[in-house]
Amino acid sequence: MTALQKLSSERIYLILAALFITSLVVSNLIFQKFFYWDFFGLYTFEISVGVLPYPVTFLITDSISEIYGKKKANQVVTIGIFASIFSLLIILVAAGVPATSWSPIGDDIFNDVFGATAIAVGASMIAYLLAQYVDIYVYHFWKKLTKGKYLWLRNNFSTFSSQFVDTFAVVFLLSVFGELEWDLFGGLLLSGFLFKALIALLDTPLLYLIVYIFRKKFNLGVGEELPND
Repeated sequence: MTALQKLSSERIYLILAALFITSLVVSNLIFQKFFYWDFFGLYTFEISVGVLPYPVTFLITDSISEIYGKKKANQVVTIGIFASIFSLLIILVAAGVPATSWSPIGDDIFNDVFGATAIAVGASMIAYLLAQYVDIYVYHFWKKLTKGKYLWLRNNFSTFSSQFVDTFAVVFLLSVFGELEWDLFGGLLLSGFLFKALIALLDTPLLYLIVYIFRKKFNLGVGEELPND
């Protein structure tokens, strides 16, 4: 790989990492709003808006895994942990200082919106750790087993496994800490997992496009990764 290609690959990696971190942090901040989506009359999803940016993180880690390798994928996951903790500290500081009398957003509204963020971030980080490392492990397991072929298989198998782990862990922990009623557990688990699985299927062509562009740009063969030195 030429020096110019190496510089280009590093810049692209930074962009992917930035998109990953933004999606992760935002999903923790907006989770308290829930919405429904009638899927062509077949099923009505009832899920947190926090799941909307979250599938992006798995698409990015799969893209990084395919092109940059397992080490780089795990690296961006670790960076995401620090970003989540740092965002939590900022919110705690912001919640701790008193609002002025003329502040458009007072303490009560601020705490209503962000008051559960500490629990949410904690639950999300535990689920995130489990799910992302499961995703990367399963992805590379199938990549090795299929000798770099069948991209659709490892993409979906890894995402289905990790998204179930993620959804179960988040809903379970939020229920344990009293942020969600237990009678909502089954419905939220099913809706969350089905929604994420559906998105995983829909983003498979996008992953193929991303991988195709990378392979063409860096002259990579099927299953070949960029050097990490």
